[in-house]
Amino acid sequence: MGLLTILLTGFALAMDAFAVSVTKGMTLRKATSFISFKIAFFFGLFQGLMPFIGWFVGIRFQSYIKAVDHWIALFLLSFIGLKMIFEAYEDNQNPEVTVTCDDELDNTELIILSIATSIDALAVGISFAFLNVHIIPLCLSIGIITFILCFLGVMIGKLLGPVFKNYSQIVGGIILILIGINILNEHTNFIYRMLN
Repeated sequence: MGLLTILLTGFALAMDAFAVSVTKGMTLRKATSFISFKIAFFFGLFQGLMPFIGWFVGIRFQSYIKAVDHWIALFLLSFIGLKMIFEAYEDNQNPEVTVTCDDELDNTELIILSIATSIDALAVGISFAFLNVHIIPLCLSIGIITFILCFLGVMIGKLLGPVFKNYSQIVGGIILILIGINILNEHTNFIYRMLN
């Protein structure tokens, strides 16, 4: 696998995580450099780790993972998206309640988002098991590319946040749900093309 292919694979796999990072940057009241680093680290770690897990599991569980990966991603992203919309509604009902930075960046939520956006990387890792690739450098490349894009994504989201003001959490929740629907749609279209 050539360098260009590795880079393109890394960018392709990082797109969902990048979009979610932009969303988090929009919705956080204080998107500091440390928070940007933390979000990028989580996404980069999971995005780099999942292909290795997929490669390790290999062909044994390929059919099981490919059958449900898109549904898992849709469920997790929709759950977080709906939670964000509901919290935005509650904040509008109780404007006197202030949220601290630590409360806004919940580690559990960050892990769920990291898993949801890296499930496709798990499936790609399974396909790597059938290729003659050096998996460790490949996974490191994917993780680093994801880290860089997500760090930038949070910064971009921070700039966009004031544009949407009070609606940023609602917009962010809707974006997460749409990303989940898009993952499901891509999987459905792929199956349709395979059958025809």
